[in-house]
Amino acid sequence: MLSKKQAQVFFLGGTAVTFLIFIGLTVFSLSAAQDQSNQENITAEVVRGKELWEKNNCMGCHSIMGEGAYYAPELTKVIDRKGADVVKAILMSPVAWQPSGRKMVAYNMSEAEATDVVEFFKWVGEIDLNGFETIVSPLAKDK
Repeated sequence: MLSKKQAQVFFLGGTAVTFLIFIGLTVFSLSAAQDQSNQENITAEVVRGKELWEKNNCMGCHSIMGEGAYYAPELTKVIDRKGADVVKAILMSPVAWQPSGRKMVAYNMSEAEATDVVEFFKWVGEIDLNGFETIVSPLAKDK
């Protein structure tokens, strides 16, 4: 059994060691060597594409890196799966696109807008996910 003094030393020592480990891991996580954000490849087109993604509330149906809704396909690697030309054609289409019975809004984007969104998808697709696959709902898989 520990005395009161020994218990205090044990508690304070354990707290100090845990705090130092926390600070060390924080510094390590924030170091440049651990950066996987792909931020060096952000261009003006990528920024405009992200703004269009948000303006059109694409996350209301789709997800990126597992975040968002699961009604429509996951778009993290959509350029790898479908190709830039197909994605651009879907975004520029004046009629609603209806794959697998689900209906996507006809955004009728200009070529410049569709190119910006494709550049955003390309940038997202290049983010290092440490080998983890993105979560895809069975209802939202591409056909």
